[in-house]
Amino acid sequence: MSTSIVNTGTTVSLKSAAALIANNPGCRFFIQGEPGIGKSSILRGIADALGLEAIYMDVPNMDLGDIAMPVIDHATKTTRYYPNARFKLHEGKPVCIMLDEFSKGADPVKNMLHPMLEITNPRLGDLPIPEGTIIFMTGNLSTDGVGDNLKGHSIGRISKLTVRKSTADELHDHAIAKGTFAPEVISWIKKFPQVMESYTDGNTDNPYIYNPKNPTAPCVSPRSLERASEIIKNRAKYSNDDLIAALTGTIGEAGARALQSYVAFADQLPDWADIIDNPTTATTPTNPGAISVLIYGAMQRVDDKSMTPWMKYLGRLPAEWQAAFCINIAKNAAKQKLAFKNSAFALWCAQNEDLL
Repeated sequence: MSTSIVNTGTTVSLKSAAALIANNPGCRFFIQGEPGIGKSSILRGIADALGLEAIYMDVPNMDLGDIAMPVIDHATKTTRYYPNARFKLHEGKPVCIMLDEFSKGADPVKNMLHPMLEITNPRLGDLPIPEGTIIFMTGNLSTDGVGDNLKGHSIGRISKLTVRKSTADELHDHAIAKGTFAPEVISWIKKFPQVMESYTDGNTDNPYIYNPKNPTAPCVSPRSLERASEIIKNRAKYSNDDLIAALTGTIGEAGARALQSYVAFADQLPDWADIIDNPTTATTPTNPGAISVLIYGAMQRVDDKSMTPWMKYLGRLPAEWQAAFCINIAKNAAKQKLAFKNSAFALWCAQNEDLL
């Protein structure tokens, strides 16, 4: 008998889920949430934090031979079960293994992986799981309508965590820190937080987000927005119609039209080189949307040479946008050192304590 995965109980953030997994190696956590919210993205962070090798397993696309195979021992006239080398268990050291989309795997595959979930004597094939190894699973909610289920004997051996979708503010901060999102996308998220709503909160009429009534339709999610960022960054290489088509296939038509309109602000901005070479005379935008795109773009582009002239140019923009840049760059782990050692930035902070 199969037990459906339902969205009940308290939800946690991705950050909280990662902390629970990392600090409880004896538990087998199953993190569930709607598509595209970044569940599988926590593997690298957990592994790096613990100094372990990250092992990614795409369970729905695995066959039995991808897990373990029987090997004949002619001396004893018996067989042994040898796990696939990519699990790295044969090396005898702890690793961090994510069984991605475990709840969509074929039953024979899940059955072969099942001994990894045991509290006592966890193993894969005939090899024991090294002490300190992290093993966790991911999947979607049954309400997502994408074919997830777990059997009762599996549920009895795991700890389920329902992970909520990131808020617009959380994704905004993550996108700045990661550095792979286009500034136009970061600014759009901040300006239109409704694109990060979730159907699980009852927002079934939101045209941008995932809707289980149409589970195959592209929609706005953290995952799709990162892909859309690459398309946006390269938009000068293709026509506007091509841009719309590519974005529609990535984040859906409603999101594509809204994002493309917002991106038009970016194309009205002064050239970055002109800002840095002529910070006191370069054109300053007046449209709030354009200023927002400019600010988030600058957070990604400033370096040792451009920080001082940028701060001079920034001083010509409205005070609230100056504060937005300075506050966000101070929180950005990749850029804060650059900002704090810059005398122009330090002077701005000293003169504008009331804005911080």
